[in-house]
Amino acid sequence: MDFSFPAIGIVHSCFKEKFGIPRQPGLAPLARAEIELLPPYDDPDAFDGLEGTSHLWIQFVFHANKSTNKRDSWKPKVKPPRLGGNKSLGVFATRSPTRPAPIGLSVVRYEGLQQRDGKLFVAISGVDLLEGTPVLDIKPYVPYVDCVTHAHNHFAAQPPAAIAVEIPADLAAICCDYQQTTGIDLAGLITQVLQQDPRPQYQQPEPERVYGMKLLDLDVRWRYRTDCHPHRIHLSALLPGDIV
Repeated sequence: MDFSFPAIGIVHSCFKEKFGIPRQPGLAPLARAEIELLPPYDDPDAFDGLEGTSHLWIQFVFHANKSTNKRDSWKPKVKPPRLGGNKSLGVFATRSPTRPAPIGLSVVRYEGLQQRDGKLFVAISGVDLLEGTPVLDIKPYVPYVDCVTHAHNHFAAQPPAAIAVEIPADLAAICCDYQQTTGIDLAGLITQVLQQDPRPQYQQPEPERVYGMKLLDLDVRWRYRTDCHPHRIHLSALLPGDIV
């Protein structure tokens, strides 16, 4: 049985490529995005009453998957990054984006409804959403049913340990200037994203290797300092990046 659904909106995110995006929503509270509503779903009346809601469920499509997601190509097992990328689990026991139907679900903070240039936007934060992500639906988070107090998951019982992030004085000054110009806490955002340790967990940190990701309109680059224990991330460059 096959179904087709319309995209009600498109995400405009601070994350311009897959690498570096937090593996779950809420891990980087400063990570912001907007959902641009598409006609005919760009009617403010459709959001009447949402002002009493703090968080939203966003149902979306993993549009950048390499997999074709066809029935004859799906895999019953995947290798979650949380387990180091070497241990396999059943796809339905994970939140892997490689699924029979490439549908994702994220809880994000609702930051308000905005109208600009004849378009309607839903502002959200704490996102793990890629630029250009198609949105299928938006629903309010309802704490008394959505928050299951005694729920458990053996493979993800605790949040991942945060890694320390060093921002040198010259790059901290750039972050300060960026915040004064845009209002975005760039140093805070970079710290929240990088402290999740974006590298694949099966890779050993190499001090000479430079990692990079596109964040906002910047190319963020860093190295791993292995001369201390535990190792830490050292921000090495902030360069103008191509806006996707």
